[in-house]
Amino acid sequence: MTSLDKPTEDTDQTPPGASGEGDARAVTEAALFEAFGGVRGMVETVVPGLLFVAIFTVNKDLHLSAIAALAVSLVLVVVRLAMKDTVKHAFSGVFGVVFGVVFAMFTGNAKDFYLPGMLYTLGLALAYIVTTLAGVPLIGLILGPVFKENLSWRTRNPGRKKAYAKASWAWGLILLAKCAILFPLYWWSDTTRLGWVLVALKIPPFLLAVWLTWVFLAKAPAPIDVFAEMEAEERAEKEREAALAAEGGDPAPGRHRRQA
Repeated sequence: MTSLDKPTEDTDQTPPGASGEGDARAVTEAALFEAFGGVRGMVETVVPGLLFVAIFTVNKDLHLSAIAALAVSLVLVVVRLAMKDTVKHAFSGVFGVVFGVVFAMFTGNAKDFYLPGMLYTLGLALAYIVTTLAGVPLIGLILGPVFKENLSWRTRNPGRKKAYAKASWAWGLILLAKCAILFPLYWWSDTTRLGWVLVALKIPPFLLAVWLTWVFLAKAPAPIDVFAEMEAEERAEKEREAALAAEGGDPAPGRHRRQA
């Protein structure tokens, strides 16, 4: 068992590397903002689909709508690059638009522009639920590195693992509810109605899931900063070696025996 997964004896105490309650809330807000892209990330998610359905509503031109959506996605990436900002959210939007354009162009059905994103949403909902049932909630895998706790929450911070499980259930059920609305519209409604409903459902479910995640994590024990722990261990080891060297001892006991 590694130091990152070693269980703690007293789960009621504040874990090593944890900060106060106010600091924990601030860290949670900052981490959620970073992980999910903030306001700009939401804009980059909505704009391509909004442009597609707006143009298609006016002239029913699949090609023009698809090209416009793809072009604006590329512009968003270029803006990110020009500002030397992180591009992961913009790139994810481009990939989604590219798949949508390919599907729609291949089938000739404008509704298929939305199909890859809908399938991704369904798969993500199932991933949240399945990983939670397996004891490794997906939201913990996503946010663990952001909080610098990696997987320490699995065995060393049970209260935090419980919060991650609640948050993953929230994400899974919210996304499933979204799919329950969109897929019937895909089969039985026209492209324009599906597009506008999909645009309308982009932000509210997302904000609800993020807010619930913040609520659960804000009440949970603070994350264990495993990176700070490892750095502290390295400093302590160097200090021990320096002390032994100053006393004339062997800074690494057993080294010569292994070489012999």
